[in-house]
Amino acid sequence: MFDISWSELLILGIVTLVFVGPKELPVFMRTIGRYAGIVRRHANEFKGQFDAAMREAELDSMRKEVEQMQSSINAEVMKAKSSIHDASAASNIEPNASTPPAAPSPPLPAPPSASPPSSESAALPEKTSSPAERTES
Repeated sequence: MFDISWSELLILGIVTLVFVGPKELPVFMRTIGRYAGIVRRHANEFKGQFDAAMREAELDSMRKEVEQMQSSINAEVMKAKSSIHDASAASNIEPNASTPPAAPSPPLPAPPSASPPSSESAALPEKTSSPAERTES
């Protein structure tokens, strides 16, 4: 991230050792670590708040899109409902008094009933011929 090489870190360590001294170096490093942790927590908190604001903005835009879709669907449903109402009103035409009522349709003929077979045809067995006998005769 900062592009600091190992040689630059070594130089910083030597300069710190010279200026702070070996006796105060552990306290100094602990203080630097504490401040680094505080900065990291603040950065993470800012990042979390920023992400929450982005999610909320995204939810608001999605909510607006859903409301637009809902209003367009409601408009289409109302159009369909009014067209159905208009069609049903148009189909409810009352007959004029001058037109005669329709004549009733003639009754349908009865279906043929199945008659039982006669006793003579049941007593005589039918003669069946094989295909070879048919070709010979």
